Amino acid sequence: MKTFWHIAGYAFSYRRSAVLVIVFNLLFVIFNLLSLVLFVPFLKLIFNPEELAAYIDGGQPTFAGRENILEYCGDLYNYYIATFIESQGGLISALAFVCTSVLAAFFFKNLFRYGAIYHQSYLRMAVVRDQREKLFRKAMHLPLSYYSNEKKGDLMARMIADLNEIEVAVVYALEVLFREPIAIIINIIVLFYFSVDLTLFSLVLLPVSAFMISRIGKSLKRTSIKGQEQMGELVSTIEESIGGIRIIKAFSAENIANERFARRNLHHQRLITRSFRKRDLSSPLNEFLGAIVLVSIVWFGGKMVLTDTGEMTGTNFITFIIIFSQLLRPVSGIANGLTAMKKAEASQERIDRVLKTDNPIKDAVNPVKKDTIEEGITFENVRFAYNEDIVLNNVSFKIKKGQVVALVGESGSGKSTLADLIPRFHDVQSGSVKIDDTDVRNFRKVDLRKFIAVVTQESILFNDTIRNNILFGKPNATEEEIVQAAKIANAHEFILQTESGYETNIGDRGNKLSGGQRQRLSIARAVLSDKPIMILDEATSSLDTESEKLVQDALDKLMKNRTVLVIAHRLSTIREADNIIVLRKGEIVEQGSHSELIKLNGYYRGLCEIQQVI
Repeated sequence: MKTFWHIAGYAFSYRRSAVLVIVFNLLFVIFNLLSLVLFVPFLKLIFNPEELAAYIDGGQPTFAGRENILEYCGDLYNYYIATFIESQGGLISALAFVCTSVLAAFFFKNLFRYGAIYHQSYLRMAVVRDQREKLFRKAMHLPLSYYSNEKKGDLMARMIADLNEIEVAVVYALEVLFREPIAIIINIIVLFYFSVDLTLFSLVLLPVSAFMISRIGKSLKRTSIKGQEQMGELVSTIEESIGGIRIIKAFSAENIANERFARRNLHHQRLITRSFRKRDLSSPLNEFLGAIVLVSIVWFGGKMVLTDTGEMTGTNFITFIIIFSQLLRPVSGIANGLTAMKKAEASQERIDRVLKTDNPIKDAVNPVKKDTIEEGITFENVRFAYNEDIVLNNVSFKIKKGQVVALVGESGSGKSTLADLIPRFHDVQSGSVKIDDTDVRNFRKVDLRKFIAVVTQESILFNDTIRNNILFGKPNATEEEIVQAAKIANAHEFILQTESGYETNIGDRGNKLSGGQRQRLSIARAVLSDKPIMILDEATSSLDTESEKLVQDALDKLMKNRTVLVIAHRLSTIREADNIIVLRKGEIVEQGSHSELIKLNGYYRGLCEIQQVI
């Protein structure tokens, strides 16, 4: 129930639209009732002249001697109708007026219904837009460790499929809270006017329908959770397969990919089919149960008419049946709404799990502000572990301002993790990482990262123009600055040779460019950002010889007058580094310049001999 109110609260975040939806729905309920019932007393009096004359001759009714106010209101209403018919100058004119009135009632009924739908359209999409943006912002805020444990496809499914369920539920929420209950109340009041006994009889039967629908709803929620989780698996499979299409084709693994997708797609189809069947069962079941109630009323009320007890006339009985049939619609609406809410609750719980995920990398309460780097970066007794797996153990070294320090070692020795600690992609378990004498945890993350630019092995580019990809490093840069950054990165010439120069769209992840071109754009982006600390994570390891030469030349220009941490597998690229840190199993085993390490005749020399770079 808490989730229900949570979803309903979304609608009222747009108060004006929500109020208009409620008002238009209430007017729809009123005119819906009028369109069906208003003409019954007219027709009754038009086709029964004796009763018409009796109301006219009897004068305006009084409340004296009446059993209840409903009876008095009914007689008063009939009196005014009778006098109105008489004033029209004949029954034919009165009948024409009745037909016109009914037509007008139907017109306003549908006008107000469209008014409600009109504002619902904005409301539902505005809510989805806000929640999707909220989810995206949270996704951008979550630490890298979250994406190591969770599937991107599952997060995408929450932003799409789960929010679609919320969209449907937001509309139903207003109807379940306002339109349908009010429609039921108004209809029941009118039903009590015609017959208290018959209304009470009908109301005894309705809870049976509600109980059956609630049982279906609980089962539906469980199935919906499984279905939405499976949708996450499905989207992950699609994302992985399309992203890895080159490898799939290279290994002729299309059949393997197809079979894997088919298995997950079939499982998802079965779960969603079960969900649809349970959801769709509520409507026919509710209708059938309503038919049982209606038939029971026809039998019970018909007996009252046929036995001529005086409690119910034939005309009133027909009117009662018409109104009761309209009562079933809002009852069915509530049942369908609650069913939609059950599905939405499952989706909301999945969304909340993301929104409530805590980010352990928090900003300091009283952050330090710093504009320049004076001394450099210091690692003091750093220890870091993923869960129970120790990645770094008691690592200490310093990168002086303006120095180039390289990290080398076997895969899994902790090089990338060590680099990730500087911009606080992760936080140390013990020890500290300092810029000058300030622990990086004492900076605001956004302030800390203003000092740092990163160039990774995989060029992370966006499906946008070359200009906008370079501008990512400095959105307010001038045209001259963009071109200068591209020249330093050895990218300007190839950019001019593209179809539209700097306005050329580079495709998804820059797939219209070669690996060397993508890397040079990444370097241009870093150059433009003009940050004092550079982290180069194997920036040339995936390139061919010619591209590597161009990229390395660009990197050499980039590193001038900056504090640089280089992660390298190709040892030839770091021979000129001021200091080389050799890592093995998360610990520093050697450090020094290239010549010093060669003289040690240790682990580093062995690596160099393998790569023939001594």
